[in-house]
Amino acid sequence: MRLAVPSSRASRRAAWALVAVTAVAAGAGAARAQQGAGPLPSTTDPRTSLKPGIKDAGEAMKNMTRVSSMGKPAGFFDPQAPAGDGVPPELPNGAAPVPAPAPAPAASGTAAAAPARRAGSGLDFANSDLAFKGVNVVMGNFHGFTTYNVEDARKPKLVAAIACPGGQGDVSIYGHLLFMSVEQNRGRLDCGTGGVSQTVSVERFRGVRIFDITDLKNPKQVAAVQTCRGSHTHTLVPSKTDPDNLYVYGSGTSTVRSGEELAGCSGLDPKEDPNTALFSIDVIKVPLKNPEKAAIVARPRIFADATTGAIAGLWAGGDHGPGTQTTSVTNQCHDITVMPEAGLAAGACSGNGILMDISDPVNPQRLDFVADKNFAYWHSATFNNTGTKVIFTDEWGGGTRARCRASDSLTWGADAIFDIVDRKLVFKGYYKLPAAQGDTENCVAHNGSLVPVPGRDIMVQAWYQGGISVFDFTDSANAKEIAYFDRGPLDAKNLITGGFWSAYWYNGNIYGAEIARGIDVFRLTPSEFLSENELAAANLVRFDEFNSQNQPKVTWPPSFIVAKAYLDQLERGQAIDGARAKTLRAAFDQGDKRNKGALDELEKAAADLETGAAASKDPARYKALAEAIRTRTARLR
Repeated sequence: MRLAVPSSRASRRAAWALVAVTAVAAGAGAARAQQGAGPLPSTTDPRTSLKPGIKDAGEAMKNMTRVSSMGKPAGFFDPQAPAGDGVPPELPNGAAPVPAPAPAPAASGTAAAAPARRAGSGLDFANSDLAFKGVNVVMGNFHGFTTYNVEDARKPKLVAAIACPGGQGDVSIYGHLLFMSVEQNRGRLDCGTGGVSQTVSVERFRGVRIFDITDLKNPKQVAAVQTCRGSHTHTLVPSKTDPDNLYVYGSGTSTVRSGEELAGCSGLDPKEDPNTALFSIDVIKVPLKNPEKAAIVARPRIFADATTGAIAGLWAGGDHGPGTQTTSVTNQCHDITVMPEAGLAAGACSGNGILMDISDPVNPQRLDFVADKNFAYWHSATFNNTGTKVIFTDEWGGGTRARCRASDSLTWGADAIFDIVDRKLVFKGYYKLPAAQGDTENCVAHNGSLVPVPGRDIMVQAWYQGGISVFDFTDSANAKEIAYFDRGPLDAKNLITGGFWSAYWYNGNIYGAEIARGIDVFRLTPSEFLSENELAAANLVRFDEFNSQNQPKVTWPPSFIVAKAYLDQLERGQAIDGARAKTLRAAFDQGDKRNKGALDELEKAAADLETGAAASKDPARYKALAEAIRTRTARLR
């Protein structure tokens, strides 16, 4: 989500008016999108007409089940508007924003006094991103963060609710350290809830906070790294060659703060100031034994023109011709996802998607970049498990607008899927939520992660009030939905920003951060698209920590369950004879009992599979099945 809403009433109104104009300018109308921009979503899907409500909305679900739901704790919602405030309607293209009223005088009262109703509070209490450690999940919030114990996912337990406003509150975990992004002007160094009234203030904080979470109930802020544009998101980048330090890529998307407040900050055009804070990212070095010494060590110019060296070298902003999106200028990254095992990073950088080499984390090198006429704002990125593909999302409408309507193209506000060939990005296809959503449901592609099914590329993804969608992109050009969950809108008449900010698979469950309602836990169920063995194989994967933007390469333990998953896939694709598959399954069962005859038979079967792979319909899966059999058999000998 792009909007960082200021904390004052007047500023908030002005910001909401501005985003309304911006969203219209970016979209240029859904009608124009239909002049050849692509197919339209289904209007007969069960998700298209769900009952609205905060706690009693209608629900639709396919091939997954909800394990539990837990609402927001006290202090993390406005009792007078528990769902949040309505978003002003979009203005006609080219209309001027409504002038902001003069600031009201400060109210008097004691610290213990109940807060007054704040009109237009927007995202002040919005849940944001998730991070995981052991049996705990931490959920960011524009007001701070909450921690839940999910050892029993059926009964999540609130561990702590830490007030520390500043938006957007994205969180990551590394060992005993928690990192939190802060972008709004109301953020304070001391985590205070009173905001900052001065235009220039030593009390203001915008950047990356670092907490010691050795005691999850009592986190302690140990560092606060100030940045010129704040931190909208951040990415943890461990170094293979420098294990004593952790690097953090800070992505600031907001305005540049005054040089009076933070020395060296400039928001000027690079032609006026070559040291501008625009057109760069922040690289923060965190000494793991002394995190209080964390500091910015580089601001790489990853958008520079490869020929001229001009730092404003990528998309300059504007549309791509008649009937195309108006795409934001590339002067920042919204999200950067790294895959350390592959030495790669994918940056979703407003007007472009970029691929980088991060062998030297301090000096990332751009390998390739792409643009897309159907993208308004490049938002986030996810690799497949082999690091041979990357999915980029388009946050058309900024996350606060209805962009999955019956009239909205399936190629706008969608995922774009690229294969990585010789370290270059090759476009293959789009995926968008296939079910139409209503005018009061903000909906667009947002944050997700892989579901670790061996041999397949499967992603679970949040779509705000479009719900959660699980899709298979093994065939990059033909991504298909295989499961979903959705609720009706928060309100029948007004668009209130809500729905799922993030949806991630972690240790057998899917966790959804619901902006207005709280946290949900789901589990996938077997279906024609996903077998019991495939789910069992995915559930073999266990993480000690998980941060979506620091993407691990998954490996599976030696198990005949993995072999059964490959076998199910071969049968589904009619790439193996049914009788042969039956014989193999019987041998798997006997092999797990350490039956010597069965183990001998399986070793021969593995050799036969490898020999016959080239002549099969699915050579890669034949070889994967052979390897799974061989590794498990060796373990049982």
